[in-house]
Amino acid sequence: MGMKILAGNSNPELAEAIAAYLNMPLTKASIKRFSDQEVFVEIHENVRGEDVFLVQSTNYPANDHMMELLVCIDALRRASARRITAVLPYFGYARQDRKPGPRTPISAKLVANLITTAGADRVLTMDLHAGQIQGFFDIPTDNLYAMPVLVRDLKEKYAGKETMIVSPDVGGVVRARAYAKRMDALIAIVDKRRERAGVSEVMNVVGDVSGMHCVLVDDIVDSGGTLCNAAEALMKQGAKSVSAYIAHGVLSGPAYDRIANSVMDEVVITDSIRPSDACVATDKIRVVSVAPLLAEAMNRIAHETSVSSLFD
Repeated sequence: MGMKILAGNSNPELAEAIAAYLNMPLTKASIKRFSDQEVFVEIHENVRGEDVFLVQSTNYPANDHMMELLVCIDALRRASARRITAVLPYFGYARQDRKPGPRTPISAKLVANLITTAGADRVLTMDLHAGQIQGFFDIPTDNLYAMPVLVRDLKEKYAGKETMIVSPDVGGVVRARAYAKRMDALIAIVDKRRERAGVSEVMNVVGDVSGMHCVLVDDIVDSGGTLCNAAEALMKQGAKSVSAYIAHGVLSGPAYDRIANSVMDEVVITDSIRPSDACVATDKIRVVSVAPLLAEAMNRIAHETSVSSLFD
């Protein structure tokens, strides 16, 4: 019984980097579209009795990539793979983890059900928007953190500098505290509140950031509005510089223009989502790879050894 890696179309470069780290080839397969955009999958190698890892983020176009994931899982199950691990470096729909109002869905739970029903035996993901989403799955689910990779980069860049870790909102305080502990740094919080309808948000900075190199940390940067506004508030409070370290660079809509024109020195993201051409062309955005982290976790799962030490 061996280990195989199958790549979906969402992030082939990351899958190739994982395979290179593990010194093994990607499984040959065709993932195509019929003329009406139906997904068709054909696996060109024998996977009977194999431990198969399917690498597929569910970023934009989220529904296409989600359907690819489900059809690939079904193809593997019908080809008698011994175990199918869905490797989702970025888990789409994670922001819909509760009912924000009446008559709204909990789509993260629906997606978890779909992945399980399709035939996945376990899930490996990274930096879930809400940790409790692990409980939405009825199969083993490992939630890795990009923090060790990002902290390593942070330590190289900010060695010897007065650094402060900043949460861009109240909800990210636990994450900021974890970064600060590893960096032996203080934390600050940007408290965002809207005084009344139709009036712009007021950014209050909790903590003294004057003369500090501030690092905003978050799990997702989407349109970039909150991040750029938080950076501006920090500079107004006397911060020496502001940068951001984010696990998932969703970067939709006006995000690139906002970041390019912001007061931030740079935004560091991982390759959990395939960097677009616009991302590569933006000087202020830098990408670090989580391929070794994911590869190491996959190797440990395949050999039935502990994955928990990777969380440190």
